[in-house]
Amino acid sequence: MKKQILVAPLNWGLGHATRCIPIINALIAENLTPIIASDGDALALLQKEFPTLLSIELPSYNVTYAKNGKHFKLKLIKDSPKLLKAIKNEKKAVSKILEEHDISGIISDNRLGVRNKKVPSVFITHQLYVLSGSTSWLSTKMHQKFIQKFDQCWVPDVPGEPNLSGKLGHVKTFDIPTEYIGPLSRFTPNDDLIKHDLMVLISGPEPQRTFLEEKLLVELKNYNGKVIFVKGKMEGTQTKAVLGNLTIYNFMTSKLLEQTINESTLILSRSGYTTVMDLAKLNKKAFFIPTPGQFEQEYIAERLWELSIVPTCSQDEFTIEKLNEVAAYEGLKAFDFEPDYKALFSLF
Repeated sequence: MKKQILVAPLNWGLGHATRCIPIINALIAENLTPIIASDGDALALLQKEFPTLLSIELPSYNVTYAKNGKHFKLKLIKDSPKLLKAIKNEKKAVSKILEEHDISGIISDNRLGVRNKKVPSVFITHQLYVLSGSTSWLSTKMHQKFIQKFDQCWVPDVPGEPNLSGKLGHVKTFDIPTEYIGPLSRFTPNDDLIKHDLMVLISGPEPQRTFLEEKLLVELKNYNGKVIFVKGKMEGTQTKAVLGNLTIYNFMTSKLLEQTINESTLILSRSGYTTVMDLAKLNKKAFFIPTPGQFEQEYIAERLWELSIVPTCSQDEFTIEKLNEVAAYEGLKAFDFEPDYKALFSLF
C-alpha cells in the first residue's frame, strides 16, 4: 500500500495550485500517492491536471481584493474574522479526512489550518517575512506563529544570493526547521520557434483580475504584434477566440501554457511569485504590473526593477508604449538548483 500524502494549496489566484504541480509529480515519482485538497479555481485547475487523483473540496477562505488598492489592508483586516473561521473549518475538515483516509503526511501551500498533530505536516511559503506596510512586523509575527504549528517549512527559493524572493523568503531567525527547496516550476525551457510577440497572463482574485483584463484589452488595440491573451479564468471547458492579431483563451492547462510561453518573446503579467518562478525557469523577458495594494507583488516587482531584470509600473500608469522599456532589462534567468525530493519526503 503506497503512502498517501494530502497536498493542499490556497485558492488565491492560481499560483499556489500551479507551484504544487511539480510537488505532486515528485510525490508520484517517489512512489507516494497524492490526494489533492483545495477549493474554487485552484481545485479545478489541479483536477484538470491530475484527473485520476482523488480530490477533496476544502472550506473556502472567500477572500476578495478591495476595488481600490489603497484599501487592500483595511479589507484584509475586515475579513480577518472570516479568515479565522475558515482556518478553524479547515482544521475540522482535515480531521475528517484523516478519519476517512489513511494519510501519512500533509503538504499545505499557505493553507494555515491544513495540519494535524497525528501526521507530519509541512507548510510551503516564500513569505517568512510578510509585508503589510507599517504593520509588517505584526503581520510577520502572526504568520510565523501559524507556521510554527507545522513540523517543517519549505521555502521555494535558493538559500543564498542571488535569489528570487529577497527579504520575503530570507530572515535571520526562524524557530522552525526550514528547507530551501529551490524555485518551483512545472515548466521546462525549450528552443521552440517564437510565434508570438506578446503573451498576456492574468490571474488573481477579483475584482482586480477583471480590472486589469479590461484595461489591457483596450491598450492592446494600439499594439501591432501578435498577441496571446490568457485570462486565468478556470471554467468547465477551454475557450479560444481570435480577433485579428489577438487570440484570447479563458485558461490554459500546463502543457499548452508551457509551450505558449516558450513560443512568446515577451510576457506581460502580475508579479506573483509563482509567475516569477515560472518565467525564470523559462529564461523569459517580462513586464510586471503588480496587483494594486498587494505589498508582496509590489516589492517583488520593485526589487526586480532595481536589479535591472524586469521593468514595472502601476496598473493605473500602464500604457502599451511602456513595453518598449523591456529592451533595457536583462530578463529572468533560471537557477541551477535541484531539490532532493527523496530527502524531503523522508519526513513522511
